[in-house]
This record gives sequence, structure tokens and C-alpha cells, in this order.
Amino acid sequence: MKATGIVRRIDDLGRVVVPKEIRRTLRIREGDPLEIFTDREGEIILKKYSPIGELSLFAKQYAEAMAQITGQVVAIADRDQFIAVAGNGKKDLLAKSVSRELEHLMTERETLVALKSEKSFIAISFDEEEYNSQVIVPIICEGDVIGAVLILAKDAKGKPGETELKIAQTAASFLGRQMES
Repeated sequence: MKATGIVRRIDDLGRVVVPKEIRRTLRIREGDPLEIFTDREGEIILKKYSPIGELSLFAKQYAEAMAQITGQVVAIADRDQFIAVAGNGKKDLLAKSVSRELEHLMTERETLVALKSEKSFIAISFDEEEYNSQVIVPIICEGDVIGAVLILAKDAKGKPGETELKIAQTAASFLGRQMES
């Protein structure tokens, strides 16, 4: 664990304020759920809760099936990081943070189909990727955006078509419904 040097008191209702600098660094927004853990030494650990993270094993299997069918890289992200990646770019993206542009696209509930040469193409993580095409569909659960399904290609010969879009939409809809039940 890393010490921050920040000390806070518990108020009379048992609340503790998480400092703004830490919230900004960890991308914790007002209303975000936090999981609470304790360890044997009596430490309390707060972890940003990812509802879709509960489905990470299932999401991984789903991504692998989609990658096998499409022959492209398939990634499933929660609102903060990539939780499942299958295909040739597996180790490039897994557990990496999503970019501000991808986070914004999810927040706005926008679907994107683009080639790298187009103005609408966005960076999906903070590291440079070598993808030339992207299909991005938000995952919506009970009216809230909880993540996105991405189909990416490094050697795209043309703009992704209706098939890739429908596959991503189906996956996003299915994962959203899985979270509801």
C-alpha cells in the first residue's frame, strides 16, 4: 500500500471524505459505488466497484467466442478499464484504463463505427494502439451505461460493416441483460 499523508476524521454519521486529489487520480465520480474490504491487520480497503467486473469470466468467454467468429480483436470494458480481451491484441489492452474519449462515448451512449483515417475515430486507451478500425457499442443495464463492447482490427481492409455492428450490439445487449438478472 502507498501512503498519501492525508488524514481524515470520521464524522458523527460514520462518514469519511475521500480527498478530491485521490478521487481525480482514481477517476472516482460522485455516485460511483465503492466496495469495502477488510484485512487481518484491521485495514479498510475501498475499491471502485465494477458491476460488469462480476461477469469478467463470462465476459472473457464471450469475447473469445466473438473473436473466433469475427477474426478480430474483441474487448469488453467497464467504465474504467478493459476487463476482457480476446484475439491478437489480448495482452495490449487487458486491465488498461479506457481513454477519456471512450469514457465520453460511453457516457453519451453513442455507437461508433470508424476507420483510423476518419475524423470520428477515437483512441480507446491512453497507450497508442495500432488498430485501424473500430466498432464500439455501449453496454446499458437498467438505464445506466456500465461499459462497452469493442471490435477492433489492426489490418482493416475496409470500414467495419453491418455484421460487426450487429455482433457488437447483440453482445452489449446480452451483457446488459445478464447484469439485470
